Amino acid sequence: MRLVLASASPARLGVLRTAGADPLVEVSDVDEDALLAAHPDADPARKVTMLAAAKAAAVAGRIAGDHADTVVIGCDSMLLVDGELVGKPGDADTARRRWKAMAGRTGELLTGHSVLLLSGGTVVREAEGHAGTGVRFAEPTDAELDAYLGTGEPLHVAGAFTLDGFGGWFVEGIDGDPSNVIGISLPLVRRLLGGIGVSVVDLWKKEP
Repeated sequence: MRLVLASASPARLGVLRTAGADPLVEVSDVDEDALLAAHPDADPARKVTMLAAAKAAAVAGRIAGDHADTVVIGCDSMLLVDGELVGKPGDADTARRRWKAMAGRTGELLTGHSVLLLSGGTVVREAEGHAGTGVRFAEPTDAELDAYLGTGEPLHVAGAFTLDGFGGWFVEGIDGDPSNVIGISLPLVRRLLGGIGVSVVDLWKKEP
């Protein structure tokens, strides 16, 4: 059984590798902004799940010519704070504003997941869902925030923070699944795989 991760995220890849899997990586070309704009009234959980499903479907369509039995996993993460759903800030000014707004407060990191099973080049089963984890943010000093922004890390991650990188210094605690904050919920993926008839242990690397 081949495993494909439909994401460019090194953090998601790292979680899967640490947990015993060794997926191939195929980055989707989904226009996330256009998809969100087309569904302005969807609730936050539905938005991240739609994005994950679109990414998984795009990659599944790309590899459909290869008839090997394959599991494709798509994910998308965003941070919900005060009813506002935010993704990657993209620039330092946006990241700074977000940190000023969320410092000392709590947000919810939402990750949508989509799991597809391909057999004979066709999607034969699929499952999707989302996971939410509460994140309690510290209050970095201005100097600390300047230094953090200077690393470039918060510009390219959902909510402008990480748990497993420089950003971990500024997270006071979490309530829920830590792997979800990194970008892929292992417990949820295990359940979704079960829903399409795949045991997670079948995706673990086999020792030579």
